[in-house]
Amino acid sequence: MADTYNYRIDHHGSLVRPARLVRDDPDSVADAVAEAVADQRRLRSTVVTDGDFPREDFRGAVLDRVSGFRRTGETGPDGLVRWVAESPPKADGPLLADRAARLTGLTRIAPKVSLPSPAYLAATTYRPGPGLSSARELGEALAEIVRAEIALLVAEGVRLIQLNNPLLLGQAGTEPAPGGALSFEDALAVDALAVDARAVRPAERPEGVRVAVSPGWAAPAAVDRARAERMYTGIPADRWVLPFDRGTAAETDLVRALPEGRDFCLGVVDATSPALEDIDTVMSRIDPLEAFADLEDAAVSPSRGFADVAARPLLTAGDQRRKLVLVETIARYCWGNEF
Repeated sequence: MADTYNYRIDHHGSLVRPARLVRDDPDSVADAVAEAVADQRRLRSTVVTDGDFPREDFRGAVLDRVSGFRRTGETGPDGLVRWVAESPPKADGPLLADRAARLTGLTRIAPKVSLPSPAYLAATTYRPGPGLSSARELGEALAEIVRAEIALLVAEGVRLIQLNNPLLLGQAGTEPAPGGALSFEDALAVDALAVDARAVRPAERPEGVRVAVSPGWAAPAAVDRARAERMYTGIPADRWVLPFDRGTAAETDLVRALPEGRDFCLGVVDATSPALEDIDTVMSRIDPLEAFADLEDAAVSPSRGFADVAARPLLTAGDQRRKLVLVETIARYCWGNEF
């Protein structure tokens, strides 16, 4: 897939919100997004996002604009507020395409949008009850909504769309995967893979468009090669966004299992720690990949979003900026100035 649209300097989409941001004030959000876009340009990122500034957390792109879900007062083990699906989901309009249109007007750099994957939402919000017969049914309905939104985003000029499914990497491990209402606990994860595949199934897209999947923020302790390959082939994503910040054999094995020619992005710096990585150490992890992967199909990014939950940023704004500068520096070590 090597071409001129590799978006070498990537990030997951969520950024630390400025202290003055008022999420319910459209003018405040618009001003903060414009400043964030300008800063991403100064950082020489090859993609720009709105930082998830208008949303409570990374799921909000769907949950804020799709009916059929109820926000509860409970908190899950992942620290996220629980939402419950109570009826078939329905989108009454675009999820992010209207805001993405404004984003494309701020810069010529490739706009990027991140969405929660339909399988992830189905697994974490489904509860047995009237209105929905199964998590698979909920997931398929969400997949159609996300698929339609991807088409709208592309029409508005978005060139990189990332689906986040933090549960998927459990399927690549040698230990039992974490459970959920969808069959993530099954070794083949048949339902989960089928649902996300339905959202990203190949369609005609303009040159340079990528639909990416981020299957989780950290690699499992050990990778089962067959399971990893089933994950990659089960979801026909253009790009896989993989953790690569710990220097473990499992991280390398996730890259090794990729189908030939598949686009991939390596999360080479830890988005949870302010300590800056040593560039030589990072390069010593990347260089051996050339034995089995084409680095012309690769990009680099932080390991995850910096503020997937608005109220819980993982770093300060200053530390975030230093990490993004480091990602840009690592990209230049890998590919010079050819982006």
